[in-house]
Amino acid sequence: MKAVRYYAPNDVRVENMEQPPCGIGELLVKVESCAICGSDMKAAVSGNPRIRPPRVMGHEFVGKIVETGPQLSEFQNGERIVMATSISCGTCLYCRKGLPNLCREQAPMGFVYDGGMAEYVLIPSRAVKNGHVVKVSGELSAEIAALAEPVSCAVNAVENCRIAEGDTVVVIGAGPVGILNACVAKDNGASRIILAEINTDRLKQCEVFGFDRLVNPAAENLHSVVMEETDGYGADVAIVAAPAVSPQQEALNLVRKKGTVMLFASLPAGKSTLSIDSRLVHYNEINIAGSSDSTPKHVIKALELLSSNRFPAEKLVTHRLPLDDVHLGMELMKKGESLRVVLIP
Repeated sequence: MKAVRYYAPNDVRVENMEQPPCGIGELLVKVESCAICGSDMKAAVSGNPRIRPPRVMGHEFVGKIVETGPQLSEFQNGERIVMATSISCGTCLYCRKGLPNLCREQAPMGFVYDGGMAEYVLIPSRAVKNGHVVKVSGELSAEIAALAEPVSCAVNAVENCRIAEGDTVVVIGAGPVGILNACVAKDNGASRIILAEINTDRLKQCEVFGFDRLVNPAAENLHSVVMEETDGYGADVAIVAAPAVSPQQEALNLVRKKGTVMLFASLPAGKSTLSIDSRLVHYNEINIAGSSDSTPKHVIKALELLSSNRFPAEKLVTHRLPLDDVHLGMELMKKGESLRVVLIP
């Protein structure tokens, strides 16, 4: 089969490899589509210590089961599936508390197990056993269903923000995950969405989503805009989807008393220390929260959103490419000329 394999930074190859055999408790899935995540692009350029090379990349995929391993009856050939792709151990403290996304023995697809940038992907028995495989309606197109994983991460983040009806939400960073967070926040009752982005091409792409205010912080004072939009109180929630120190620090100044700052984007190891005014947090009773990955429950919620007519899923996929063009897809993402790029095996 053809697959996109990671060997080292700047060494990602499209090559032929053996189709994996399907063992006890496993599922062999023919991939319909696989989206390129920002983490895939970063790994291709800078590497990722969590990846065990050579490794087939990709964790935002959807496909049809073509073979079920022995002793597995709850899945049938022909059924379509997506995944909560950070596979949990099922036994640690966090798993027992219903928080498999925080499992300390986490084993993600595309990092520890071969992922979905291939013609076929093998779903390991650990994923099946611990409930990470989620069935998908046949009515949802493959390119939209592939968004279930990133949407589920936004669902987790928005739940952690406790967004209430009528809230004003500021999202910093208008890449695909920033837009997803804004869309999920709106679906959860936010009445006003302010989206901030310094890349003018990305900001232009956001016009079709109908957010209340688009701001380029390089040209406008974001703090002044937020205060103007909230009668001087500040936003109820600020979600930082930009992987940079400055916006994560500045977000504290954008929220009202009792507001929440959600650190959605991860910073590089060794460059992740923030300088925060603790008096601001203390006297304004600001909540600082984080969000990492998602659970199967979040994936189920994501599929419900993607299947609804209130979620602008079709506007999120801007490019559809064959596996051979994976490097072109990553280049489009790097330049900010795309939202989600979906590979079609």
